[in-house]
Amino acid sequence: MPTYQVDPRSPGRKARDEQIAAEPPLAPLELPPNASASPVEVHLARRRQPLAVTGVVENGLVRPLDPAIKLPERARVIIVLSEAT
Repeated sequence: MPTYQVDPRSPGRKARDEQIAAEPPLAPLELPPNASASPVEVHLARRRQPLAVTGVVENGLVRPLDPAIKLPERARVIIVLSEAT
């Protein structure tokens, strides 16, 4: 026997979910006939690995201590605090 639960979604969220579910599925990608298949591992290997560098944060800007390191504009950084001041 199924157990029923109260739907916690708001009426607006329910309407949006119904709208998304009613949309037709996307068409398959149009690939050229000579396109070769590759495993997903090849795609995942293209992603850049994280790089840890020492730096300082000044007025909301991250500045690496090594001047040879250049961060691309809009680079994602993770700021790790140290107790040293």
